[in-house]
Amino acid sequence: MTSLRQQMIDAMVLRGLAGRTQECYVAVVAQLASYYHCSPDRLDAAQVKAWLLHRISERHLAYATINQAVCAIKFLFSAVLGREADAIAISYARTPQRQPEILSREELARLFDSAGNLRSRTLLMTTYAAGLRVSEVCALRVADIDSAPDRMCIRVVAGKGGKDRYTLLSPSLLEALRVYWRICKPRVWLFPRATDAAQPFDISSAQRAYYRARDRAGITKTGGIHTLRHAFATHLLEAGVDLATLAKLLGHGHLSTTQRYLHLARPGSVAHDSPLDLLRRL
Repeated sequence: MTSLRQQMIDAMVLRGLAGRTQECYVAVVAQLASYYHCSPDRLDAAQVKAWLLHRISERHLAYATINQAVCAIKFLFSAVLGREADAIAISYARTPQRQPEILSREELARLFDSAGNLRSRTLLMTTYAAGLRVSEVCALRVADIDSAPDRMCIRVVAGKGGKDRYTLLSPSLLEALRVYWRICKPRVWLFPRATDAAQPFDISSAQRAYYRARDRAGITKTGGIHTLRHAFATHLLEAGVDLATLAKLLGHGHLSTTQRYLHLARPGSVAHDSPLDLLRRL
C-alpha cells in the first residue's frame, strides 16, 4: 500500500465515509493512476478532465458512474492533497433526469412468485415492503427486526451517509420473515451467504436474484432491484402518506429528493390502496 493510498483511507475514516464508499474512491484513484502510469498527486485538473472524457466517449460509461469518479477525485485533491483549486475546477456531469419505471402490484406478485428460492423471495419482499436499498437489505441482522407489538419496525444500521433509521415492518412481512426463519434459521445476518453464513448476502447476488425473478415473471420494465424501493415510495404516496414521513422511512436527507416520487404516483389513487396490501394477498 502506497503512502498516498493510506493517507486517503485515513482521511475517509476520519470523515466517517461508509466502507463501500471508501472502496469505490480507492478504486477510482487507482484507475486514474493506472491510466497515466504515475502517482495521482502528480496530475492536474486538465489531465483528470481528459481521463473523464475518455471514460465517457471511449468507454461509454454512465454519467452517474462519471460523477462517482468526480466525487472520489475531488475528495483526493481537497481532503488529502489540499489542492482546493484543482478540486473546484473538476465539475460534475449533468445527468439526464429519467423517471424510473414503477412495477404494478400484479407485477410485484409475479416477481415474488418467480423468485428462485425462499431466501431470494423473502429478500425481495423485504426490500419492497421496507423500502430498502440493496446494501441495506443485505446488511440486515436478525436482531434488526423488532417485532414487539408496540414497536413493529426494522432498524437500518449505517444506511447511506452512515445514518441509522427505522422503517416499516408490516404484519404480512413479519409473517413471511418468521416462515423464512423457521426454515432457513439465520443466526446473525438475516440473509447470510450460502457459502459462508458468517458473511452477509452479496449485493451483486441480490441484484442477480432480482433479474432472474424479473425475467422468469416476464416483466419487461427496466431497472434493477432498486426498482422495489421506487415502488415502495410511490405506492405509499398513492396510499396518502405525507412526504415528510416518507422521507424519514427512505432515509432521505432532503425533502426535495423525496418529491420526485410525486411525479410517479398515479392520479386518482385513494388512501386505502396500501402497498403492503400486496403482501397480505401472497
